[in-house]
Amino acid sequence: MYPTDTAALPSAGHAEIRIVAATPEAARAVAQVIRRSFAGAEQRSYPVPEGGTRLHLTVDTGSGAEPALSWLATSRPSSRTGTHVDEV
Repeated sequence: MYPTDTAALPSAGHAEIRIVAATPEAARAVAQVIRRSFAGAEQRSYPVPEGGTRLHLTVDTGSGAEPALSWLATSRPSSRTGTHVDEV
């Protein structure tokens, strides 16, 4: 479990994405797919204490590619609320 993140929320129109993977290559592959849908402002990589890699991305949700914009326009909030058991 990771300590509570005290970072400020991203600015309006932006989202923070965290990818945790067993290898840096796996994290980069997922990040590459995300960057095809959204413009990215920042990318930061950190080792995970138990092994693996944690990659943080900041993306601009206002400048998405067509598939992402279509999904964002039609998506609905999940009926499930709350976080995953390992999220804080």
